[in-house]
Amino acid sequence: MTAVPAGPAQASSLSRSRPASPVAGYRSSQLCQHPLRAIAELQSAGTSMSNHVLLKPAAMGGETSDYRIQAPNVELTKVPEYLKKDCLLFYYPDCEQLARRIMECSEGTVELAEINWKRFADGFPNLFVKDAIRIRNRHVAFLASFHTPGVIFEQISIIYQLPRLFVGSFTLVLPYFPTGTAERVEAEGDVATAFTLARIISNIPLARGGPASVVIFDIHALQERFYFGDQVLPLFESGIPLLRERLRQLPDASNITIAYPDEGAWKRFHYQFGDYPEVICTKVRDGDKRIVRLKEGTARGRHVVIVDDLVQSGGWVAGRAAVTGGTLIECQRLLATQGAAHVSAYVTHGVFPNESWRRFEGEGGNGATDGFKFFWITDSCPATVTSVTDRAPFEVLSLAQPIAAALQI
Repeated sequence: MTAVPAGPAQASSLSRSRPASPVAGYRSSQLCQHPLRAIAELQSAGTSMSNHVLLKPAAMGGETSDYRIQAPNVELTKVPEYLKKDCLLFYYPDCEQLARRIMECSEGTVELAEINWKRFADGFPNLFVKDAIRIRNRHVAFLASFHTPGVIFEQISIIYQLPRLFVGSFTLVLPYFPTGTAERVEAEGDVATAFTLARIISNIPLARGGPASVVIFDIHALQERFYFGDQVLPLFESGIPLLRERLRQLPDASNITIAYPDEGAWKRFHYQFGDYPEVICTKVRDGDKRIVRLKEGTARGRHVVIVDDLVQSGGWVAGRAAVTGGTLIECQRLLATQGAAHVSAYVTHGVFPNESWRRFEGEGGNGATDGFKFFWITDSCPATVTSVTDRAPFEVLSLAQPIAAALQI
């Protein structure tokens, strides 16, 4: 018998005999806008979904919410077990405390590795990576701290060497990007050292698995993410989720208002606090002085938390250098005169050169008038953490957990 090709009528009959798709009754726009509702309705109708793959979007706090508000970092608990990887973590000696915390909260996925940090008689580094053969084909990371120019060269020497030891992948964890405030040229002759450091990092050699990853927390200027070359993969994380979690733990959590010391801080962080009332301060010129004024919002009766990315010697960083005159302290005093019940502050990077953290007093019996109830920083600047531990009003929020999770990417 000779097979006869199916004609148009037969083809139409064959297509009608196939079972209808369970999603045929839904327009693509309905599935995209309300996927979970569509799935629930199909399943409640007894429709089998076994022949279809549905990609479920991550929860975003409601269909009309701004996905940026929560500003989530990578979370280790949400990484599937089959995707988790073991990682060898090298570290600069000043970062040992943070490195051990990362290992402790990594659920066994991070193992610490060692480097001999010595110097020759002339002061140049004499470095040695222990068990260099053992790290071949392993996922390797280095926890760095560029807190002073004098420690950068020896760390860059290690950072450039590790990928060349036949490692499977390489990740540089640099919590604080120190030249972030020198990100632009205002007059001919200015040197934007943020771009210089980004170029140095961008020249990390390729590992066997490809480009190096670079993890940085709350880089000062958002445009600096574009300073890095294509040879590295920057991952920009934030300390704000740690602050939000700490605020939820406070007894007066329902009475929190977020304050920004200037419009730059508001532009940078306001979308991460869309569910909190806010206060915006601004600086106005009065002769030769710059005075902090309240631009909008109310502080009366509230626990006001001032938020920015970093603080240096008593002033908030704006542009290329720290503002003099204790802008942060002026902001605290202004909020106190506006009737704030308490004033606290948060910065991801507590740089505090020359022990300038001593300028910040804790709250006394007069509440916000006396000083800060809390001053939260992260452990991105190891020397500062050592200095302020167990000293009121300072409290350290550790980056260990988000770093451990970032190492799983």
